[in-house]
Amino acid sequence: MIEQIYTYFSTEKIYLWLNFGVLPFWLILLFFPQSKICKIFTTSIFPIIIFSLIYAYLIYVIFKDGYDFLGNFSLYLSFANLLYLFENSNFLILFWIHFLAINLFCGGWMVNDYQKFNMPKALIFFPLIITYFVGPLGIFIYWIFKIFYAKKINLYD
Repeated sequence: MIEQIYTYFSTEKIYLWLNFGVLPFWLILLFFPQSKICKIFTTSIFPIIIFSLIYAYLIYVIFKDGYDFLGNFSLYLSFANLLYLFENSNFLILFWIHFLAINLFCGGWMVNDYQKFNMPKALIFFPLIITYFVGPLGIFIYWIFKIFYAKKINLYD
């Protein structure tokens, strides 16, 4: 059975499924942040479980193909090693899952946080879109908005 899944879910197909599959979560965060659907599916552990299952499957497939996971630690030694690792599609898809999961997690946190402070829904829209594309910048923009709305600076939560 795993062999059938392996032939159907190539790295390229998984990449496309990830990109299209994450969009409903972001649309829920953007347009229905206070709904029950958002609480159940987007700001809960549900998307992280999905990403974890995909990640585990890919690690299994990549390990089966003989990928050298210990070689990944060389990325910390030089920028050239990082560039070399990104030439490998297996490493790149694992990185992409990290990127999508962390940005979605941060988007969910932002939605929970703005609701906690009773901030206007329109205020969160722009930072969420920026977080979808470039996570840290969107989080920083949200933090700036939160400072002015909450009238206090918190460096930690």
